[in-house]
Amino acid sequence: MRSLAIFAFWFALAVGAQPVTAAPKVIAVDVDGVVHPITVEIVASALARAREEHATLLLVRLDTPGGLMDAMRSIIQAFDSSPIPVVTYVAPSGGRAASAGFFLLEAGDVAAMAPETNTGAAHPVAMGVEMDAVMSKKVENDAAAYLRSICGRRGRNSEVAETAVRQSKSFTEREALDQHLIDLVAGESDLLGALDGRVVTRLDGSQVTLHTAGAQVEPYQRTLRQKIISAVADPNIALLLLVIGGLCIYLEFSSPGMIAPGVIGAILVLLGLAAISVLPINWLGVALLGLAFTLFALEAKFTAHGVLGVGGTVSMVLGAVMLIDSPWPAIRVHWVTAIGVALPFSVITILLLTLAVRARRNKVETGSEGMIGAVGTALTPVALEGKVFVHGEYWDAVASQPVTAGARVRVTAIEKLKLKVEPVTDRKGD
Repeated sequence: MRSLAIFAFWFALAVGAQPVTAAPKVIAVDVDGVVHPITVEIVASALARAREEHATLLLVRLDTPGGLMDAMRSIIQAFDSSPIPVVTYVAPSGGRAASAGFFLLEAGDVAAMAPETNTGAAHPVAMGVEMDAVMSKKVENDAAAYLRSICGRRGRNSEVAETAVRQSKSFTEREALDQHLIDLVAGESDLLGALDGRVVTRLDGSQVTLHTAGAQVEPYQRTLRQKIISAVADPNIALLLLVIGGLCIYLEFSSPGMIAPGVIGAILVLLGLAAISVLPINWLGVALLGLAFTLFALEAKFTAHGVLGVGGTVSMVLGAVMLIDSPWPAIRVHWVTAIGVALPFSVITILLLTLAVRARRNKVETGSEGMIGAVGTALTPVALEGKVFVHGEYWDAVASQPVTAGARVRVTAIEKLKLKVEPVTDRKGD
């Protein structure tokens, strides 16, 4: 009996000493909205975290209408160079991976879609210019070849995938599965179970078996900078920030010492510039905006009967619409926004500039300069010296011509605390 107890004791120790195997980890990152340079940064950061934490895979959840081709290619290059398997997944139900999103879906080691989702419609669109037939065909062929290369490396149906580029075809999740564009269809709760045990062939020829049963999914948390830039990366928001910030800064310069408008304006302008910096800028749009400000300034300075102001308003609207060089409506300044911003901004700017110009042209009413031209009364005879009463004050004065007591005089100059006056011979200036 004693031997049995000792055996049981040592057996319990041996079992307790066995290392506890940690649950596999999956890092999930969302690519939602338009694909642009900040999306590249987010995906790259998520890949870096997955690598550092030895995650089983990186799950890229797609729900995007498309985006910039350059940004899309950068993300695919990050997928290709990742030591961690990448699973691209169109979700949630009702989501889509269109245009550039279709390329991203096909670039995953495993491509999956949730029920009631769709993908495709990947025909390239010109970047802000009208292409002739030859150039359009070149761009189309380039995109088709790139997609064939992606599908060929991943073992998917490149012929069907190419129709999404050449014919703008779209596919439901079932159509994509049946035509071998994706590897599986699964709901979000079933995805990890469906991936468990799947063997993935990497681009270097190595094979990796996915162990996702009971995996812990940890969403990638965007940094504060990424959250802010993503929130303001909409060109319409960026334009509003720049315009409101510019008006606040002008208000601070026109009324120094208020402080708050200057601080708020500087913050808004910097946020607007940060948003614009991640988007493709059309320099013709920038030039038109610069022309608009010039015309507003000229309207305030010269009598043009509103012609310059109208020209500035039109220039500002066109400049705002053309500011972002993109074929995607989601990353362009809309006409409604451009007009809604330009009209009130034009009126406010012209009004403020006009007031500033008039204030500078007005005669100075304070200080020594304000005394020149003022009319007063001689209290004593004035020649080489005398007393005058001007602006409710008594002054020592000298006159270029003798002035009798009680006569009206006009100030012509001031030296220190003595006025130079002349007699008023008519009622001009009274």
